[in-house]
Amino acid sequence: MKDFLTLAKDRYSVRKFVATDIPQEDIDKIIEAGLCAPTAVNFQPFKIWSFESDGAKAKLLSCTKMKFIEPAKVILAIGAKANEAWVRPYDKKNFAEIDAAIVATQMMLAIHDLGYGSTWIGHFDADAVKAQFPEMKDYELIALLPVGLIADDCKPSERHSVSKSREELVAIL
Repeated sequence: MKDFLTLAKDRYSVRKFVATDIPQEDIDKIIEAGLCAPTAVNFQPFKIWSFESDGAKAKLLSCTKMKFIEPAKVILAIGAKANEAWVRPYDKKNFAEIDAAIVATQMMLAIHDLGYGSTWIGHFDADAVKAQFPEMKDYELIALLPVGLIADDCKPSERHSVSKSREELVAIL
């Protein structure tokens, strides 16, 4: 692995993939990165689905307008199950979606570390996905992560390195 800050800064949202196979060993490593993600009280209120077959991917792609992900060889979906999550007692804040977001983030970093690209797809019809895949019906679907080789002419968005100032984003108390 690279130095972590280098890895975090280098990773960007990939919107152009090369259609090529990904070794199962690499898919397993990406999933393992999600499985070892920390969750509140280690309740693990999430599920990962790996869309690998052409048929499953076609059904999933019918539920999003983000067609640029089609060449990705694998699409991972992450869902949160609220009734399995830790709930903060003071204000009843449910941590299911936060936990699932941590899982997805660790997977995205693993994808980049292995030399592949991905992006967090939130623009999809979750109800349509659940209709196509009833096994997902009890989950709040938070992200689709396409996984594939990055096209040679793919570049980060011009906004990739744009950030508010440290003073705007960090408060020292």
